[in-house]
Amino acid sequence: MALGDRDSDRFRSLTRRTLVLGGVQLGLMGLLGARIYYLQVTESERFQMLAEENRVSTRLLPPSRGEIRDRFGIPLAVNNQNFQVILVAEQAGDVAATLDKLERIVPLDAADRERVLRDVERRRAFMPVLVRENLTWDQVATIEVNAPELPGLSIEVGEQRYYPYDEATGHVVGYVGAVSEDELTGDPVLSIPGFRIGKGGIERQHEEHLRGEAGTKQVEVNAVGRVIRELSRNEGQPGLPVELTLDIGLQQMVQQRLAVQHSASAVVMDVHTGDVYAMASSPGYDPNLFPSGISSHAWNGLLNDPYAPLTNKTIAGQYAPGSTFKMMVGLAALEAGVITPEYTAYCPGHMDLGNHRFHCWRRGGHGRVSILDALEQSCDVYFYDISRKVGIDRIAAMARRFGLGDTVGIDLPGEQPGLMPTQDWKMGAIGERWQQGETLIASIGQGFVLSTPLQLATMTARIANGGRAVTPHLTYRIGTAEDSRYTAPPAPEIGVSPQALDLMVEGMIAVTSGRRGTGRSVQIDMPGFEIAGKSGTSQVRRITAAERAAGVISNEDLPWTRRDHALFVAFGPIQAPRYACSVVVEHGGGGSSVAGPIAHDILLETQQRNPARQAISRLATPDAGNGG
Repeated sequence: MALGDRDSDRFRSLTRRTLVLGGVQLGLMGLLGARIYYLQVTESERFQMLAEENRVSTRLLPPSRGEIRDRFGIPLAVNNQNFQVILVAEQAGDVAATLDKLERIVPLDAADRERVLRDVERRRAFMPVLVRENLTWDQVATIEVNAPELPGLSIEVGEQRYYPYDEATGHVVGYVGAVSEDELTGDPVLSIPGFRIGKGGIERQHEEHLRGEAGTKQVEVNAVGRVIRELSRNEGQPGLPVELTLDIGLQQMVQQRLAVQHSASAVVMDVHTGDVYAMASSPGYDPNLFPSGISSHAWNGLLNDPYAPLTNKTIAGQYAPGSTFKMMVGLAALEAGVITPEYTAYCPGHMDLGNHRFHCWRRGGHGRVSILDALEQSCDVYFYDISRKVGIDRIAAMARRFGLGDTVGIDLPGEQPGLMPTQDWKMGAIGERWQQGETLIASIGQGFVLSTPLQLATMTARIANGGRAVTPHLTYRIGTAEDSRYTAPPAPEIGVSPQALDLMVEGMIAVTSGRRGTGRSVQIDMPGFEIAGKSGTSQVRRITAAERAAGVISNEDLPWTRRDHALFVAFGPIQAPRYACSVVVEHGGGGSSVAGPIAHDILLETQQRNPARQAISRLATPDAGNGG
């Protein structure tokens, strides 16, 4: 090939490369120019706004908290409109001076100022801080008019929790309160000024479902922090509603019925599904004191009240069950085979064991009694006798099968386990061997034995339903979908013979219907509404031999704190048991005379209202026996 041809080829190759490179460069320049045009022309207003003193502010929006409702959809916890004044420190400049100006419009006490200044120091300058909430419309209008003189302050419209049934639902529904430092988990929603989370009851139990997810909004603010306009908004995700098994009408009635006593509690539950229809502890407290911040005076009043209004006694009150425990001793003895249904024992009014004498509540004794007679008349000596034969460990094992001695697993925080002692327990907890006399004391529900009202209601339900280990619960549905409803799973069999259970049921029927029944006055004299039950009176003091000789001092003549606890457990109707109830009156006196009439009124109201009419359709147990 000639030299000229080779030069010509190289020139053509170079020209092609130059054109390719030039095209690439031209394309890149075009893209760059388009981007510059977009940023400088199309988005010029937005970036100008961002450049002028960071006038676009992104703020979190608190999600709307889910409502809490009863089984019929009646609201128990709702959200009311709440006007709040918010401070952003970086926009306020001199925070103290801004607060001084605000104080001319909205009263701020020393505690408010201290809290705001503390929050400003702890948070980043751009983070909003709650100054005051629950403002009146006049206060809101005055702040808005004076906004140029109040740099960094703005009005937010939030929500405040409200409980329309106040004391009737305080212990169950609970309340919300401000987020403490140790409750900050990293969830941005917890940093929203004035945000509230569940602090007790269902509000705390279902906090995750009720809370929802925060939204966001972008607002344009001027140089002093006043909001000019809202640029965009994403509402976030509201919390889910939670429906409970409670019947609020029944709950109110029970709370009011207990209010005549200094301190009392009661539970009503379904013996087949475990639905809790009423759970009341008296005295109660008004949960509406807490969402806006309870005063120190009110808080100290609740804390120092000798009747403990802040304690949900249905799950946290632990009491000696007294004679309501005797069914457990009877079942343990029958199942162990140490007695037969025909076994009798003679009651002269006491039993001697070594150098100790253990008394029956009836000074002259009951004579010769069977297990049915002993339940009907609540003979202590009969149960002393059979407890010696069966022993504390087998009594404890039976009691645990019926829900005593451990938490039952109710969906509420704060449940206490009670205590069902054994030989090993005493050695481990106290370092001493178990004594036979302690078995006698435990057989009548005294000594180390402790139970909660919820445990006693559960025990009664398991007797009444034919020996199924039903578990009490309060949650009926979370959300609104039909398939989110709770359906009671088939309760497992406890494994107690039907014959033994039938004897316990017959004994409880005899208590309220028998000629010598200790609870005859408690019976509901309406066909189809009759109930069976068992009374209990548990001592809180030791009665000396000298006092017995002179005559035991009556409860009415003792200081309140030294009086016996009054208990009564019952179920009804007898023909087809559906409802179980337990009542405990602290230092009330006699079980049949004080707690019994309350149980009568509660079970009469329950059967007349019949809240189970909604539960029957979702009962998963295909063939629920009546236990008798």
